[in-house]
Amino acid sequence: MPDFDTVIRSTRVVVPEGTEAADVAVREGRIEAVLPYRSIIGPPVSSDRPGRVEVERSGSQRPEGPGPRIVDLGDRPLLPGAVDLGTGVHAPGEELARSYHRAGAAALRGGVTCMVVAPAPARPALTCADSLQIHQRAAAGSPVAVAFLGGVNEGTGPLDLADLQAGGVVAFQASLSDGGAPDMAALSDSGLRKAMVEIATLDSLLIVHAEDATELGAPPISAEQRPPRAERRGLERVISAARVVGARTHIAPFTAAECAALLSAAEAAGVELGAQTCPHYLCLPSEFPGPDSPVRGCRPPLRSDANRKALWSALLEPGSALGTIGSGHLPAIGLYTLPWSLSALWTAARRRNLTLSHLARWTAQGPADLLGLARGRIQPGFEADLLAFDDDATTLVPEDDPGPYAGMRLTGRVTRVWTGGREAHP
Repeated sequence: MPDFDTVIRSTRVVVPEGTEAADVAVREGRIEAVLPYRSIIGPPVSSDRPGRVEVERSGSQRPEGPGPRIVDLGDRPLLPGAVDLGTGVHAPGEELARSYHRAGAAALRGGVTCMVVAPAPARPALTCADSLQIHQRAAAGSPVAVAFLGGVNEGTGPLDLADLQAGGVVAFQASLSDGGAPDMAALSDSGLRKAMVEIATLDSLLIVHAEDATELGAPPISAEQRPPRAERRGLERVISAARVVGARTHIAPFTAAECAALLSAAEAAGVELGAQTCPHYLCLPSEFPGPDSPVRGCRPPLRSDANRKALWSALLEPGSALGTIGSGHLPAIGLYTLPWSLSALWTAARRRNLTLSHLARWTAQGPADLLGLARGRIQPGFEADLLAFDDDATTLVPEDDPGPYAGMRLTGRVTRVWTGGREAHP
């Protein structure tokens, strides 16, 4: 038998095919094998079962003898760590490295093991190779993995895109409205097509904030000034350009459920178009939060309860292009969602009799597959980014929490997280 470093076992391991009892064997930071439950023998050094001593956490050394460390979760589910697409990291006035550390710690608490960082709002914005290097150095202290999106604006040229990709960005992001910084101002139709041509040549992906600037108030500071028709108009522009160019495109965030038919029509026309929403759009209707809630600053805004229900219908439609869910964490507008997004999403999903497989597909497998990352799956060859999730636990979010879920009782709690096969603590 191969020399595994660690084995994490559970009667409820969420693999791509569903949920099964299994031993997940880890070697050198990657999943080496997913084997039948209790097929691996070794010294049990850690357990989540009530009444068992968690030797690993007490600081004791690994017991002498052959075999890997074995973590026995019992009936507690084991999920792939979430890949958070479009994480806003930089808090206004805060040192960039400090922002990365704080966001990474919040990500761990929420079961996110990889942040895919939005190019703006951040200082500097991620629009060139030099700014990318600044962010890479700042992110070196993050407790979770970090990937980057390159920003696209009217002045972005082919060499800028090529340099960003060579520097390590995993995809690109643009906006048709307020992109979060002067460096990310709205793209015109010609700028959008130009960017799509170059990004298609690089065989990469363009993520678009699709609210159309001409449909927004000036400045767009309220929900009434950011109507669903702004998303519809922007989506029409994206589809038109992508259809001509043939570029892979992803809409994020997608909130106006009335536009779901446009996504379906684009797919029928051969346009490679997907979309992402956020848990707060699925969990919090505009009628719910108080006037001082940070979620009031969302771009796009929260929609009505009817829209929220229709958004769930679009998400659950077989073969839906709406296939990924990200936290929408954005400290620049006071939106701190990373620690609670997974629990909020599970709270709403469980009420609809959905499964942990849905959760893993939307938050881990879908985003990772979209970006071509070897993450987001409990499968041999993938990064051993894993989380133990108590799907029955309830938590009352503190009233003074800075996020939109303050005071809510949520179901589901992340209890342990492994990044690259090593247990991590925020």
